[in-house]
Amino acid sequence: MTEQTDATDEPMEMPLAELRPALEAVLMVADEPLDEIRLASAVGYPADQVAATLSELSAEYAEQGRGFDLRNVAGGWRFYTREEYAPIVEGFVLEGQQARLTQAALETLAVVAYQQPVSRARVSAVRGVNVDGVMRTLLNRGLVEEAGSDGEHGAMLYRTTSYFLERIGILSLDELPDLAPHLPELDELDSELEQIAAREPEPAASDPSPEPSPEPSPEPSPDSEEPT
Repeated sequence: MTEQTDATDEPMEMPLAELRPALEAVLMVADEPLDEIRLASAVGYPADQVAATLSELSAEYAEQGRGFDLRNVAGGWRFYTREEYAPIVEGFVLEGQQARLTQAALETLAVVAYQQPVSRARVSAVRGVNVDGVMRTLLNRGLVEEAGSDGEHGAMLYRTTSYFLERIGILSLDELPDLAPHLPELDELDSELEQIAAREPEPAASDPSPEPSPEPSPEPSPDSEEPT
């Protein structure tokens, strides 16, 4: 009887020169360490040959002084940034998050901090301008978060986050400077807005006013003499 070979046990035929770039391509997109078996299945080579090639690549990268290493960590292989270049990578990643807030963003953040939970409409009323764009910035920075909705109007409410406390160096909102008296309370704000609306002049009437009637000319007295 002729012995049949299981084709699934044989590695996919691929020139040895293609093994290195194939491993590099797979490792480049990996979001977790990959062991030799998974990599061997991906590139179609025996696991022992893949393991030997990975060690060779790792040694070559270190010898060439590349900006990354190929390391065998937690039971798998993965690309890592070299330690001496970590500050550069950290600065690049955190550049957008560490950019200084604009004056408008700081003012909006202060209103949220002292009036929270508060809606965007309330913040806009306090600042006197539209704050939609600034609120999106604060949300993206992780300084502000959603805090449910207003039961009366259904508007989304916002509050500061624990990251906000961390950034300004306090443990709780109770440690905020005593600035709240300088901001109007919500009830006072509603009353003020109503007063402003009441003081607005009403539009003038469109009907023209009637013209005054001409005065009648005086009639001559019967005792007056006619000229001769």
